[in-house]
Amino acid sequence: MAKRRSNGEGSLRQRPNKTWELTLMIGRGPDGKRKYKSFYARSQKEVKEKARAYQNAKSEGLDVDTVYYFDEWADFWFETHKDNISPTTQEAYRYTLRALKTDFSQMKISDIKPLNIEMKLKKMQQDGLSTSSISKYRAMMYQIMSLAEKNDLIRRNPVRLVEKMRYREKPKEKEAFTAEEVSILMEKLPKNRIGYSTRLLVGTGMRSQELLALEPRHIAEDGSAIKIEQAVNMCKGTPVVGLPKSRDSYRTIPVPQSLRWCAVALRQTNKKYIWEEGKKDNPCNPSYFRNQFRKALEVIPEVRTLTPHSCRHTYVSMLQSLGVSMETIQSIAGHADTDMTQHYLHVQESIRQDAIEKFSNAFPCDHTKEEDLVK
Repeated sequence: MAKRRSNGEGSLRQRPNKTWELTLMIGRGPDGKRKYKSFYARSQKEVKEKARAYQNAKSEGLDVDTVYYFDEWADFWFETHKDNISPTTQEAYRYTLRALKTDFSQMKISDIKPLNIEMKLKKMQQDGLSTSSISKYRAMMYQIMSLAEKNDLIRRNPVRLVEKMRYREKPKEKEAFTAEEVSILMEKLPKNRIGYSTRLLVGTGMRSQELLALEPRHIAEDGSAIKIEQAVNMCKGTPVVGLPKSRDSYRTIPVPQSLRWCAVALRQTNKKYIWEEGKKDNPCNPSYFRNQFRKALEVIPEVRTLTPHSCRHTYVSMLQSLGVSMETIQSIAGHADTDMTQHYLHVQESIRQDAIEKFSNAFPCDHTKEEDLVK
């Protein structure tokens, strides 16, 4: 027997199959008769949450009693979600969103079944699309349909019933410089802006986007620390300074004693950003920096020409080989690993300083012939 609830809360009952049903009166039809809507879930808590989400959506002006097609619902999801992501990520999301809308635009939300999604994922795999592209496609579909489920447009998120594809391709290995290459870089890199910057990328684990967003004020006067509080992102082909990659990326990086002269040299500029090309007070385009990085390495034949991000992988692997704990490395590098977040809080500054001292001792860098920074 249904249990009557307070006004506006509907009636609640447990069905013979042990699921729960909550029925609300949602108005009156043209004939004056009452209209009802029922919600179903496996627990009382879940069915109440569904009813509450429905009521909230209606109070916000969303017509949840209308039949929605995938393309319009996907657009609604994106509009509610885009403020939580960076401009660069928004551009990437739009690319995946276009692919989803192409595949499901003519389908009603309620008509999309697990089989439809699974067949599409398998087709993408057969067409040779990358693991990353397929995973992003599935993840976005899950979020879009999850919002529909929360608003009771569908009974169950169909993506939840689709198994993740088992990919056969070998995971790409992360490239890093060897210890010998690091020593050569410290010795042979030029004594100019790209040389100072490359040494610091290897010796601090900074991301290149973080380096390009640095202002002189972010570097301690003695070069002992670098504060990361912003990063360069690409927005429609234009470099803009925005937020770091994640909340764990906000950090102060201790600079190894052997490389502090590089940080001091970079700090000595009258420009807004230490890397500034083209228009005044505009950050450097990452592609320009990558070209400068490549050219600097190409004249050192003993070292492979890797990417700027390889410096970050190098930093982590070097500290690991020197016996520094993973918790300490993540604290300095700013990894957004939620499983380790609590560990970050317990890394004392003395331990962090000991870690970078090990790097200084392992990779000394002579700067007795230091030249002026190229403005």
